[in-house]
Amino acid sequence: METDILLVEKRDYVGTLVLNRPEKRNSLSPDLLVRIHQALEAFVQEDSVRAVVFRGTGDRSFSSGFDIASIPTDIPREIREKLRRQNPLELAIQSVVDFPYPTIAMLNGYAFGAGCELAICCDLRVAADDIRMGMPPAKLGVVYPLEGLMRFVQVLGFPKTKELFFTGRYYPAARAKEMGLVDYILPRQELEGFTYEMAGEIAGNAPLSVKGTKRILNMLSETITLSDQDLHEAKGIVAHAFNSEDLKEGQTAFLQKRKPVFTGR
Repeated sequence: METDILLVEKRDYVGTLVLNRPEKRNSLSPDLLVRIHQALEAFVQEDSVRAVVFRGTGDRSFSSGFDIASIPTDIPREIREKLRRQNPLELAIQSVVDFPYPTIAMLNGYAFGAGCELAICCDLRVAADDIRMGMPPAKLGVVYPLEGLMRFVQVLGFPKTKELFFTGRYYPAARAKEMGLVDYILPRQELEGFTYEMAGEIAGNAPLSVKGTKRILNMLSETITLSDQDLHEAKGIVAHAFNSEDLKEGQTAFLQKRKPVFTGR
């Protein structure tokens, strides 16, 4: 299967999903997110892929984040029903988390915003030593959704998640590894070979063992629960920020490539 925006490859029980929007720095449009979901669903149905590698086209960007300006086009009817319950980003991210076999983010370029979250929700992350990673919501006036924050907490812990989101910094590869954003950093020329050697090693193990272990680990990661009141409050906080003057200022400043002037309103 091959599309303009997502390339899907399979070889020896290893699947690869290539984010293929180089002109948009591999940003995650709603259409691309839906296709990620569909590709993973197809892998599940075939049950012939025991490890999945995510990567971006080119050598500059894994993914620059969510493409707010992109409008979804030809989305199948059954997917539209799912999107009534989850937005496209959450649909794709949850599909990665729930994929029964291990997933690896091969960070061949920078990963910002939703692109960073896509990497974090993978089971393993391998990066070239010249990449950068970061979460810029604080610079844009956005409160990141509860589900996304929880994924970072599960990987980084509370202290590093706080630093990541409070500062909005873009971190070089070495610091990203110190924080737990990536598991391995390698010279760029060694990145692909190392990643696919690991993917092949995983895919060559007993599938019931690997799949069962991932399922149980996912269960353990879901042990933190919030009350309905807390969930309602969290959603309200996110919605309030989306309707704020600071969000408009953050977006305008980003487009104008200047420092935003926030007022707290």
